Amino acid sequence: MIIERPSAARGLLQADQCESRHAFSFGGYYDPAWMGFGALRVVHEARVGPDAGFEPHRYANMDILSLVLSGALAHPELDGGGAVQAGQWQWIGAGHGLAHGARNASAEQPLHFLQFWIQPDRLNARPACVRATPAAAGEGEWSLLASRDGADGGLPVRQDLRLYSLRLGRDGRADCPLAPGRSYWLQVVRGQVEANGRRLEAGDALGLHGESGALALAGRGETAAELLWFDLPPLA
Repeated sequence: MIIERPSAARGLLQADQCESRHAFSFGGYYDPAWMGFGALRVVHEARVGPDAGFEPHRYANMDILSLVLSGALAHPELDGGGAVQAGQWQWIGAGHGLAHGARNASAEQPLHFLQFWIQPDRLNARPACVRATPAAAGEGEWSLLASRDGADGGLPVRQDLRLYSLRLGRDGRADCPLAPGRSYWLQVVRGQVEANGRRLEAGDALGLHGESGALALAGRGETAAELLWFDLPPLA
């Protein structure tokens, strides 16, 4: 089965110079038809005005992956005032519990970032935080960004998943192999792409489970498409 999640259909929350769009129910946005996709619990795109942000909140037993698209993201309680810069990723393993806020590190420039929450396969681990700048990959080449406990490279996550990025120029092509015993989430970060005949743009996503063969991708925009591919455990 292939599930489409168009950008325009996502939930929208707005408050105090913060605009966030959610693929799944989160906070003040609730849709019983969209409660997550297996271990992937939150897909959140946020735009934050200068010197604004989300107030500190406490959570536990969740892994959080953040990608800064532009600007700089600060977690003062975790980074000692340091910021995650554009192009960088951050992994936070909440483990048995921690509290932090997410703020725009600049008083002048806006912040734009993506965030993904993963339900771990173990409870009450030690909280941890890691930041990374992925090595640039060639066009059409898969780049591993995260894997279980970092064993295969990239950021560590406490779940049986592998996260890849892919860049495709116009008419560039790549295949995503599919195993029936796995589930997958394709997120378009920038640009336009065709996936098995479906046209997708920035913010659009596909969820796949019970599929076999391959998902055929082709770049379709004037500028390069940037994609994220989550290889996840099967849906319960």
